[in-house]
Amino acid sequence: MLSVRNNLPAAVVLGCANTELSDEELDLFKELNPFGFILFERNCKSPGQVVELVRSLRDSVKREDAPVLIDQEGGNVQRLKPPHWNNIPSAELLGLIYDVNNKRGLETSYTAGRLIASELATLEISVNCAPVLDVFFESTTKALAGRTYSSDPSVIINIAKAFYSGLCEGGILPVIKHMPGHGRAKSDSHIDVPKVRASHHDLTNSDFNAFKAFSSAPLGMTAHVMYESLDSNNVATNSSYIIQNIIRQEIGFDGLLFSDDICMGALKGNLTSRCENALNAGCDVVLHCSGNINEMSLIKTFIPSISLECESRWNTALNSISGYKKSGSISEFRTKLEKLLN
Repeated sequence: MLSVRNNLPAAVVLGCANTELSDEELDLFKELNPFGFILFERNCKSPGQVVELVRSLRDSVKREDAPVLIDQEGGNVQRLKPPHWNNIPSAELLGLIYDVNNKRGLETSYTAGRLIASELATLEISVNCAPVLDVFFESTTKALAGRTYSSDPSVIINIAKAFYSGLCEGGILPVIKHMPGHGRAKSDSHIDVPKVRASHHDLTNSDFNAFKAFSSAPLGMTAHVMYESLDSNNVATNSSYIIQNIIRQEIGFDGLLFSDDICMGALKGNLTSRCENALNAGCDVVLHCSGNINEMSLIKTFIPSISLECESRWNTALNSISGYKKSGSISEFRTKLEKLLN
C-alpha cells in the first residue's frame, strides 16, 4: 500500500453518477478529498444545473481550485451538447479545413478552442481533456474515429497549437493526450489491450513528435496502450520505463500526468491494483470515471495523497493561465466559428 500524506488531496479524479450529488457521494468526497472531479454527459442536463453540481463538488472538498475536468474535444466526443451548448467541429474536420486552407484551418481551430473555453468558463469547469495529439493511421482504432487531426505530425502540431491557445486564452487548462501516442492502436483500450509493434525508432520519428512540441504543457494523460518495443509487459499507464524514459525524458514532459480511466478494459486486476500500478509507474493522479459509488468506496482507503511534486505541478498549471483575460462572449465566438465553417 502506498503511503498517505496528510493535508494533501488524494491522488484521484472521480466521477459522479447523476446531475446532483447523493448524500453517499457527498460523504465519500468529504472523507476521501479527491484531487478533482470529471463530468460526463450523464452529469450535464442544463447550464444552471451544471454550475450547481460543480459548486457542490468543490464545496465537498473545501477547495475552490479543485480541478473539474470534462472531455469536450468536438465531434464524437462532446459531453456538452445542443441545445444548451454549441456543436464543436471534430478534430478530423479541423484537419480537413487546414488541408484546404492553412490560415483558415488555424483560425477555425483557435476559434473552436475559444468557444469551448467560453462555455466551460461559464459553467466553472476548469480543465478540458483535449487536444488529442495522436497520429492517424489507416489502421487506427475506431475508438479514435474523427478524433485525430492528421496523419502528419507537423500538421497535428500546427492545428493543436491553435486549439490549445484558444482554450488557454479563455482561461481553461488543456490536457494533451494520449501519451506517448495512441494512433497505431488497432483495438479499443476501453475493451482490450491494444498492442503496438512499431520500433522505438519509428515511434520516435512519428508518434512522439507532436508530444515533444507540447513538452512544456502543464497537463497530460497516458495511453492504455502496450508498445512492445518499449515494454512488452505493461501498457504505458503502468510502465515506469515508458513514463520515466519516454514521456519524462525523451519527450521532455514535466507536467502533471493523469492516467486514462482506470475502469477501462485494457487494464488488468482489481481497482486497487490498477491504482497502485499506475501511481507506482509514475502517474501523478489516476482517473476513476464511472461514478460507481461501490467502486469509489472500495478504493477510498487505498488511494494515497498526491506527492509534493504533483502539488507543485498543479500550481505551475494554474500559473500558466493566470495572466489570460477571459474576454469575449459565447455568442461572439459561436458567430465567428459559424462563418469560418460556412
